[in-house]
Amino acid sequence: MGLLFGEFLLLLRWWGQNLYREPRLFKRYGLQGTRQNSLDLLKGLIIGVSFALTLFTLEGWLGWVEFQSPSKELPRIILEGFVSAIGVGLAEEFVFRGWLLDELQRDYSLKVSLWADAIIFASLHFLKPLSEMIRTLPQFPGLVLLGLTLVWGKRSHGNRLGLPIGLHGGLVWGYYIINVGQLVKYSNQVSPWITGVDGNPIAGVMGLLFLGVLAFWMRKKLSHVPLNNSKKD
Repeated sequence: MGLLFGEFLLLLRWWGQNLYREPRLFKRYGLQGTRQNSLDLLKGLIIGVSFALTLFTLEGWLGWVEFQSPSKELPRIILEGFVSAIGVGLAEEFVFRGWLLDELQRDYSLKVSLWADAIIFASLHFLKPLSEMIRTLPQFPGLVLLGLTLVWGKRSHGNRLGLPIGLHGGLVWGYYIINVGQLVKYSNQVSPWITGVDGNPIAGVMGLLFLGVLAFWMRKKLSHVPLNNSKKD
């Protein structure tokens, strides 16, 4: 995947110069090496980690999960989780909220681009055998909601990619710490459709509720930002 992403970046330079006559296409996508973008990334990272850890804390308080004693490997897991999360956040946000969203917005309204981007994002993450798609069905609306949230996050922060990269990475990082660190054990007091199928929070009602709060927050921030491409979405 790393090699493919590298090839994608090289091809984008050709794409921008030869198709659009835009030598600085990465900047148009929102990948800017500015202080504000770095602050946005840090902000998103903190929000993402906080939301993930708060979700499990609430489920622990409700008795749906039991917290386990951390192992000596936890510092290493936290560090490698951070590196993985930043890599995933950067790559996926550059592709979906950078290149793909820009391509959609060149031909469609902001609203159409918003929903198309989110649905494509969710669909490509949901490709699996039909039986697994049915079993993990709650994951799909969660992925769509996450896609919407990340687009709203970008548009509400000057179309920069810093916040969606940090937000995406923070959610991945928080879950990585909990899951790989084996910090919780499910008590099975409620259905996995509540806490998340296969322990994936985004595939459960609680995860959807938390994502809903995050989505509302990002959409609310966007309502105070003037959009110059079309009517509000």
